[in-house]
Amino acid sequence: MGKTILQFAILGIALILAQVIVFNHICLFNVAVPLVFIYLILRLPITLSLNWLLTVSFVMGLLVDIFSDTQGMNAMACTILAVCRRPVFRLYVPREEDVTRPEPSMHTLGTPVYLKYLITATLLYCTVIFSIEAFTFFNPLMLVLRIVCSTALSVLLMLGIDSLMTPRSEKRL
Repeated sequence: MGKTILQFAILGIALILAQVIVFNHICLFNVAVPLVFIYLILRLPITLSLNWLLTVSFVMGLLVDIFSDTQGMNAMACTILAVCRRPVFRLYVPREEDVTRPEPSMHTLGTPVYLKYLITATLLYCTVIFSIEAFTFFNPLMLVLRIVCSTALSVLLMLGIDSLMTPRSEKRL
């Protein structure tokens, strides 16, 4: 149990630092922004209590807000993502007993189910964060373009992180 907490703490610190130092400065074609720090929220065990999940999500969002000067937008979006994570998970995995390990990953859920879960949750997060940022629907086409492109870029990067996080003994040939 202690080893798992330490692994998630190190992953969280690494993702927050990567987001603040590297990914916040990437904006492809002035549209797509990678938001990979939410990978930890999506990867936390599904059996984790909602109170702990909300606390971890809020603190992660707040830390990104502090270093990115975004006035609480990420904290709010991370908290909303934390509340919606279990219902999104249940859309694709109706019974939690079917999962071999409580941590959602490509290995435990299978590629199609995990990809649907990842895309849905990332799309939800990007919709919330960019709607808060725009705070208007004056240019809805640009808003939708930013949401879709940022979701696609973030999902691709999170799939890469997930493939790095899977131990070699669990990888299939």
